[in-house]
Amino acid sequence: MKKYQFEVCANSVESCLAAQAGGADRVELCAGIPEGGTTPSYGEISTARDMLTTTRLHVIIRPRGGDFLYSPIEVRTMLKDIEMARQLGADGVVFGCLTANGEIDLPVMQELMKASQGLSVTFHRAFDVCHDPEKALEQIIGLGCNRILTSGQQATAELGIPLLKTLQIQASGRIILLAGCGVNEKNIARIASETGIQEFHFSARESIKSDMKYKNESVSMGGTVHIDEYERNVTTAQRVINTIQAIKS
Repeated sequence: MKKYQFEVCANSVESCLAAQAGGADRVELCAGIPEGGTTPSYGEISTARDMLTTTRLHVIIRPRGGDFLYSPIEVRTMLKDIEMARQLGADGVVFGCLTANGEIDLPVMQELMKASQGLSVTFHRAFDVCHDPEKALEQIIGLGCNRILTSGQQATAELGIPLLKTLQIQASGRIILLAGCGVNEKNIARIASETGIQEFHFSARESIKSDMKYKNESVSMGGTVHIDEYERNVTTAQRVINTIQAIKS
């Protein structure tokens, strides 16, 4: 039987603990999920490290939402965040950088990789918006990254099955492909069987209503962008269990 690995995209320490309870092998701790994930705080990383006992902790290193073309100041911030993650006991870091032309930014990546020595490194979904995925795959292998998180350059990993299959064949065991985006208990088995990929990234979240009794819903903390601030999404152990069992059954 194939040995699968399961990573949960955790938006809080609470989600980290639910992932662990559900049997996840690893979490990717992120803040700013509506922006696609940004670097979590010192306190969040430290607390997650203190409380996780059997699940590995990876930390996204992304100073902002938006594109993956970073200024020298942003790169400096990322280097400091990598050092913070290391000092707090993270097992790995997650990042990715592109040039203005959609190529892998090799000089910046080399700098970040040097700072990450001794940590597991995942090149994140910046890969999904690069210009030439086959060329990028070879470059990322050359950089020494351990894995690539990808949806196969589609809105979901299920839609990206054709490219995921191609990349898995091209990788030929030289790097791990981590299929992510929209992976759930309904499609994980199909993605696995059609691509040959053995690592999966999913959130397994459910909406939780706020316990606030007084609510002023006319005010938004995001200015004109309205997000329901009396509801939050949290990973649940049962959804993690369901997703893992769906591929093992």
